Amino acid sequence: MRAPAALVAATALNLPFGTLYAFSVFLKPLEALLDVGRAQMSFVFALATITLTAGMVVAPSVYRKIPPWAIALACGACSASGLFLSAAATTFSQFVLGYGVLFGIGAGAGFILVQQGVNQSVTARSGLANGYVVSLYPLGAMLGAPVFGWTIEAYGIRATLAGLGVAVFAGCALTALLLRVADIRMHQESIEEEMQREEQWRVFFLLATVFFLAAAAGLMVMSQAAGIVQAYGGATAVAVGATTLITGAVGAARIAGGWLTDRFAIPRVAMGSQLFAVCGALILSLWPGPLAAVTALAMIGMGYGVISGLTAAAIARYWGKNAFGRVAGRLYIAWCVAAVSLPVLAGWLYDRTASYSTAVLVAGGLNLLAVFVAGRFPAR
Repeated sequence: MRAPAALVAATALNLPFGTLYAFSVFLKPLEALLDVGRAQMSFVFALATITLTAGMVVAPSVYRKIPPWAIALACGACSASGLFLSAAATTFSQFVLGYGVLFGIGAGAGFILVQQGVNQSVTARSGLANGYVVSLYPLGAMLGAPVFGWTIEAYGIRATLAGLGVAVFAGCALTALLLRVADIRMHQESIEEEMQREEQWRVFFLLATVFFLAAAAGLMVMSQAAGIVQAYGGATAVAVGATTLITGAVGAARIAGGWLTDRFAIPRVAMGSQLFAVCGALILSLWPGPLAAVTALAMIGMGYGVISGLTAAAIARYWGKNAFGRVAGRLYIAWCVAAVSLPVLAGWLYDRTASYSTAVLVAGGLNLLAVFVAGRFPAR
């Protein structure tokens, strides 16, 4: 019963936190409310990913000392308080503290907590299980984007953020209950064989590099999908619908990335996904328009999604269960750096040119570079 409980716990916690990827729906109402520009809002998203990564790095040193259920509750309290502060914010600095700091820390620690629990509990098809867990963020955004679009229109941005705070705490409380009832552990006493230290560092560097390159392009899409579609001529309704479609595609791609690593060599899966993303950037560069933007952004996002699922599966494959949280927390530093690179640059370029064309070309170049780096992954 531990494996199903671990998967349900991961679902309950990660779905509401995954609305981070629907941040683009908040852009225009928050810019109007706080009187800030696109680059400043991009900074908040980037800061949230930094604090989220900090939570990931710290989590492995905490979950062996404190009961997992207590950590889940603490994550919910931290992030919910941040969202309540964001809902009441009257200045940009208050919003930065609430959403960019408190919300991110709780999300990151909770993410590693439940993923470690899944890796300790699921014995068969671990690639598929890891792909499912990492898919919950874009799936949460896929569900959240249309809900946010409706609640913002009906009740306003403040009520929407406060409602999200309630959902986050409720999800973490359910996770805490499941972790305690199922007695899910974070460490397995059996000794596991790992790679030699020199090979560990080589594989870690390759995996971190590909993850960074794919995530930089993918996070640009995830954080600004609605704004990009609107910049290419799409109406507001089309932009919100595109955000839902794109986040759903990324979620499916994450599941596929984990599933594919159970069946094919990791280098082939990684290279194919990044070639697919390159094609998306080329489509939008050659035929700019709202429909091409939706298609291209979905392709770039799916390329990132496959790498995200593949990365989680590769950690379990190359390092083993007990080391999963430790390696994943460090590896997600590459994801954090990616979040403060191209997404912020894209916002800065848009503020000055009112166009995303250059940012799309940069994304395609990063995906192409990832193809060559991924070819050096160990096949086993």
